[in-house]
Order: sequence, then structure tokens, then C-alpha cells
Amino acid sequence: MTELKRQATGTFEVNLQPLEGYAPGEDGVLLGRMSIDKEFAGDLAATSQGEMIMARTPVEGSAGYTAVEQVRGALHGREGGFVLQHYGIMADGEQRLILEIVPDSGTGELTGISGSMTIDAEDDLHCYILTYALGEKE
Repeated sequence: MTELKRQATGTFEVNLQPLEGYAPGEDGVLLGRMSIDKEFAGDLAATSQGEMIMARTPVEGSAGYTAVEQVRGALHGREGGFVLQHYGIMADGEQRLILEIVPDSGTGELTGISGSMTIDAEDDLHCYILTYALGEKE
């Protein structure tokens, strides 16, 4: 038997605000921190809060970031929460983005959740696909 995978889709709005940074960056590299506030709609009806650390290089189109956000709400009607960890790299304008649920971070009816998320952002519209499992076998 394999673990039963599900998909949740929808949109989200994001609000990023600068936070005071610790490391100054040098040689044209800009280091920064941002707060993350999101509101998810669709199969995931939730809010999240988190922090992002980023680096922008002096080369246009090259940057990197990592972030962690605590998601709380309902996923396909199941109440609870989980933590998403982000890893993003941009080189020559090409992006690679990995978002995964932190193991054992699920709470409430989402205890035991695992999975990953993809994000598609065009203009001001942000869409997500969350592929997840709750430990159920098919």
C-alpha cells in the first residue's frame, strides 16, 4: 500500500514588509529580511505568518532566499496548521523554488501531514498547488 496523496489548489495574497537585518552584505550584495503575511483561498482556507531572508547580487536576475511560515486554518475542511519551508534561487532570471512541509509540524486535524507546494505568480495573481498526505494508505 502507498500513502494516499491529495491536491489542494487555490490563490493567495501576500504582504511582505522589511525587517531590520543583521548582516550588512558587502561587495554589491544586498542582504535583507522580510515579514510574510499570507491569506490563502480555495482548498486551503488559511492565514500564515513567517520570515524571509534574502540575498540579491549585483548581477541583474540573480538572487536567493529562504523562508519559514506557520500556516493555520482549514485544508479540505480539516482544521489545523503546519510549517512551510521555502528555498528559492534565481539565476539569469530563471527561478527554482522548493516549498516543503516541515516534518512533524502538523497540528490539530493536520497532524502527520507531509508534502510540498508549488507557486505560480503572474502579475498580481498568486496560485498554489499543495500536494500532501496525511498518513492514510490507499
